[in-house]
Amino acid sequence: MRAISRIAAVISASALALALAGCADTGDDTTGSNTTADAGAIDCAPYEAFGDLNGKEVTVYTSIVAPEDQSHIDSYKPFEDCTGAKIIYEGSKEFEAQLLVRVKGDNAPDIAYIPQPGLLNTLVNETGKVVEAPAEVAANVDQNWEASWKAYGSVDGKFYAAPLGANVKSFVWYSPKMFADKGYEVPNTWAEMMDLTEKIANDDPEAKPWCAGFGSGDATGWPGTDWLEDVLMRTSSPENYDKWVNHEIPFNDPTVVEALDTAGKILKEPRYVNGGFGDVKTIATTTFQDGGQPILQNKCYMHRQASFYAANWPAGTNVAEDGDVFAFYLPAVDESKGKPVLGGGEFVAAFSDRPEVKAFQTYLSSADWANAKAKATPGGGWVSANKGLDPNNLASPIDKLSAETLADPQAVFRFDGSDLMPGAVGAGTFWRGMTNWITGSDSATELKMIEDSWPA
Repeated sequence: MRAISRIAAVISASALALALAGCADTGDDTTGSNTTADAGAIDCAPYEAFGDLNGKEVTVYTSIVAPEDQSHIDSYKPFEDCTGAKIIYEGSKEFEAQLLVRVKGDNAPDIAYIPQPGLLNTLVNETGKVVEAPAEVAANVDQNWEASWKAYGSVDGKFYAAPLGANVKSFVWYSPKMFADKGYEVPNTWAEMMDLTEKIANDDPEAKPWCAGFGSGDATGWPGTDWLEDVLMRTSSPENYDKWVNHEIPFNDPTVVEALDTAGKILKEPRYVNGGFGDVKTIATTTFQDGGQPILQNKCYMHRQASFYAANWPAGTNVAEDGDVFAFYLPAVDESKGKPVLGGGEFVAAFSDRPEVKAFQTYLSSADWANAKAKATPGGGWVSANKGLDPNNLASPIDKLSAETLADPQAVFRFDGSDLMPGAVGAGTFWRGMTNWITGSDSATELKMIEDSWPA
């Protein structure tokens, strides 16, 4: 599923919880408690090289709308204080549909936050109007990010867009209390996780080790794509994952069949799923928002889902290492080869090379901005892969865990594969294939179907 659609669904659920409860533990906080002063002060020296920017304006166009926009707007104040420039923010629910139209119609913003590398590629190749990132931005990214992030912001070897925010998908949600009561420990390897799965199945006949939900309206199946992507990086390698995403090997390569079959040892084993909902086939009809909820009813022990799932727990749920629910890293098969991390994020693309625009790009790619954004988001629900981000500035424990996971020297980050593939596959046959697979089809059949659908 396209990243922005997933986030929108989560934001909707979070907004409902806020409306009902008046507060929440996750999601960008916009209840009025944060002020522009929360972002803090920064060293202004890096921006002096861009000249006198007082009174200059920079327009920013994004898909992030009220109330989630306020923490972004507040995070710009240190830059505005330093330079005298003004950032004009425009959030739109029609962002993805309108951005390309605006750029082609010579009505481009100065800067846009791009939620998929594929969209960046389209903008570069179809408009020729995306401006290469300035040297100052490239230097910040080289210093502060794992190398793959720069590659995702590049097209045909040219670097255009620095990463901004991020999310981690390689998480397993669980109940610390349930684990403690049963004497279970968080597994450190895939083998330990499978041993724990079997032990839970034997110990607790009233529950299941795992619960899952692939349902998402017209996008049903996307959580299954995340399962396959996460497992492929573990049973094969991140390098093989890259080849698969780029169609340098067939979609149904034997390594991919093996990965899906490995996922099936959990998801298609009746003794292991679907806690709180029913048999294996209920995974297809259980919404991804509902997928992990049985953990709170002691009907399920583990649920693989991204960091943004934090927004889906009921208001008042304590999301913490010693709380009602928390998450652990989905273990690698062989951690000596590194820790694969699947995730997503946004990228900063510019359509102007005016000094004030380059200065603002430099700010957004800095550790100063990452920490200002964290301070301006006291309700939590935001994180960056910027290695200069101080986890102590993040509000929620799951945000801190995400930042630590992304900054781990052993982490090998890869972007969500379906968001990098052609739309007909990544947002089409891949979703459908995973739905068919979980309702009874086999790995080889569905992966061949998807391979046959790849555009010529």
